[in-house]
Amino acid sequence: MKLWLIRHPQPVVAQGICYGASDVAAKPEALEQQAAQLAANLPQGLRVWTSPLQRCSALCEALQQLRPDLHISPDPRLQEMNFGAWEGRAWRDIPRTEFDAWMADFGNYAVGGAESVNQFVHRVACALGDLRRGLDQVNMTMPSAAWVCHAGVIRAVEVLNQGLCSLHDAKQWPLAAPECGHSVQVDLTAYFSKHNT
Repeated sequence: MKLWLIRHPQPVVAQGICYGASDVAAKPEALEQQAAQLAANLPQGLRVWTSPLQRCSALCEALQQLRPDLHISPDPRLQEMNFGAWEGRAWRDIPRTEFDAWMADFGNYAVGGAESVNQFVHRVACALGDLRRGLDQVNMTMPSAAWVCHAGVIRAVEVLNQGLCSLHDAKQWPLAAPECGHSVQVDLTAYFSKHNT
């Protein structure tokens, strides 16, 4: 089974700002362009789950207008990682001592006093588990579902698909993710076979 992971459009936020769980809007022109592209490319009748943050949900609303055949549902587990007190601050302004503490205990440190990487990965794993149980038919050659989500969620799926359920070192966290407005397809056949519940 393949999962289409769609990253939200470019948000209305200054460069270098930590905005993880902050509910920032997407740029209207980027949203309209991405909705049109997705409408032209997504398979008929695809089941789509979306982060409820408006940079994702607004894209899905626009997409639904163009493609009423799509079945779109919100899932709060697809929100970006919550950076707590770091939200809305420039990355360069985060105290070095706080950042070093995170790197020293990468998986378990509550970033900004909120969510740890391992807590984040766990909630994405729970969403994957429900996705597997909720699909009536699995098509191994075509995407059978899509998530409209965030870079962190896409990275978490990659981590899980590599067989990791918890992280200890920042080197285990993928650096690459699709740019805003882009998507990637991930083959989860082996992952679901291993975690068949």
